[in-house]
Amino acid sequence: MAWWQAATRTCARLSPELKRPSNREPSLAKKKIETRMRTFGIHSKWDGESKQLPRFIRSTTIIPARVDVEFGFIVNIKGAKNQELFFCIDHPGIKDDEGKTRQPFDGSVYVKTNDWNFYVGDTIWDPIDDKLGPWQMWLEIDGNIIAEKTFEVVPASDVAEAS
Repeated sequence: MAWWQAATRTCARLSPELKRPSNREPSLAKKKIETRMRTFGIHSKWDGESKQLPRFIRSTTIIPARVDVEFGFIVNIKGAKNQELFFCIDHPGIKDDEGKTRQPFDGSVYVKTNDWNFYVGDTIWDPIDDKLGPWQMWLEIDGNIIAEKTFEVVPASDVAEAS
């Protein structure tokens, strides 16, 4: 079983109120959705309220565990206007204020145009220790994984940074 198959079930199990595409009847005669990963790695700090996507800084899957480092990917999606896009960020076991492991971060949005760029990612915050390890991120439409990437967050001292 691929990691995303187990993780998709995890996100669905932890968020049963989320009406995921794979929980609905398949749609009839849909156009083929085209996706292209435009960037992955470290990006500028993202403002979720802004229409601007974060600026791409460096392509990598090894992320230094430093406060305010933003990482994730931008995907271009064509031919999926008005379809529900499910996203999930399965982190390595982040703790809440009570010391309990948080659920994966997940949700859904509707694709806004027939040629749309979407960013999924996260940022490092204190305490850093529970952010170390693999972060698996993926996007799903109509029960199909359309993009995925795994990032490894490591101690900042272990990363040789490009200037």
